[in-house]
This record gives sequence, structure tokens and C-alpha cells, in this order.
Amino acid sequence: MTLGHSPCVLVVEGDENLANQIAFDLKEAGYEPLVAHDGTSGLHQSRDRQPALIVIDRMLAGESGLSLCKNLRNIGMRSPVLVLMARDTVDDRVACLEAGADDYFLKPYRSENFLNLIRLYLKPDIDNTEQLRFGDLILDIATRRAIHNGRTIDLTMKEFELLKYLMEHPREVLTREQILENVWGYDFMGESNVIEVYIRYLRLKIEDEGQKRLIQTVRGVGYVLRES
Repeated sequence: MTLGHSPCVLVVEGDENLANQIAFDLKEAGYEPLVAHDGTSGLHQSRDRQPALIVIDRMLAGESGLSLCKNLRNIGMRSPVLVLMARDTVDDRVACLEAGADDYFLKPYRSENFLNLIRLYLKPDIDNTEQLRFGDLILDIATRRAIHNGRTIDLTMKEFELLKYLMEHPREVLTREQILENVWGYDFMGESNVIEVYIRYLRLKIEDEGQKRLIQTVRGVGYVLRES
């Protein structure tokens, strides 16, 4: 994405009216919208245009939007992917993560909330030359990749933001409220297990089997990054 150009956002949505509404809102907010109405077209446009962000409806005609998400990750697409979902359960969140999505947005569609989420993911990096280190764990800010014991680990955008926040506050117990506010940046209505879901996936990615746990749970409080 060249400086001075509007970030391109691909919307893969089978409902033509909803697709048009989202595209209109994106254009009004200063983005360049692209629309695809099915997974095949979405895959082709992703390859051709390399959008800065991709929005996919989980329920596409004849296929799952999560299948498209998996296909995008399989071909090396690293742009943030947001999934439009009708339900918000732990199983739904886990399914999104397993497919490689960064986040989700609940229907019914609300313009202001949606654009706030888009802005969160497309905010410009202030300093992308930095590396954070904690023991054998390195987080490269420019590539949004972690390196642990020489092993390079790909992270989704939200996994990256969560690990970055933990590594910026090593050995400091962070409450769930602090994590939600600083990593997600918007309020979750009611009780949310979203942090637990992401912590679980981060642990699977960065912690070597049989080795000491890096991200530790402090029961009733939150989480802490520490050696033992």
C-alpha cells in the first residue's frame, strides 16, 4: 500500500444490498472498496489486488466464508481478515481463529461500529523497525511475526497485538479489563471469553511442548508474561 493512496478493502458478501451498503460506508470513510459476491471471486480479487484488509461474510452462498479465509491463508495472504457473523459463541470465535481470521463483527450491520473496527486494523504504524524481546522470544514489529528459539511463527493481527501488549509489560500482571481496552480498543457487551480464546492460540503457537509456560494465568485477575 503506497503512502497517500486510500487503503483497499475487499468485501466478500453474497447479499447485494448489504455489500453495497458496506462499500458505500467504506468509500465515505476514505477507503477504496472492492466487492465480491462469492468465494471464488473473493479469492481472485485478493490475489490480483492485494487488499489492505478483507471482510468476509461467514455465510456465503454454497460455501462457508471460513473456507475462503483458510484458502487465503494457505496462499500466503497476510492482510487482516474480519468475519461477519450472526452468532457470538466461544465455538464461533474458535472457528474464526482456526480459519485464520483476525476478528469478527456481529450482525446486524451497524456502520459506525464497523468503521471503528476497520480503523483499528488499518491505523498506520508509528514505528515498525522495533523488535521486542523476552528471553528466547522475539516479536518483530515490522513483519508482525514472532521468533521463538529460532522458529518463526506467523500471527494473526489480533494475536500480534495481544502478544505485543504482553511483551511491552513483562512480569506485570495485566487484568482482563486492561487487555480488552488496550488490545481490542472497543467495549465488549457483557461477559466475553475472547481473551481466553486468543491466549489459548498464542500458547499453542509460541510455547514449545514440554517447556515452561510463558503466558501464565493469574486466576481471578488476568495474565502475566514471565519465565516461571
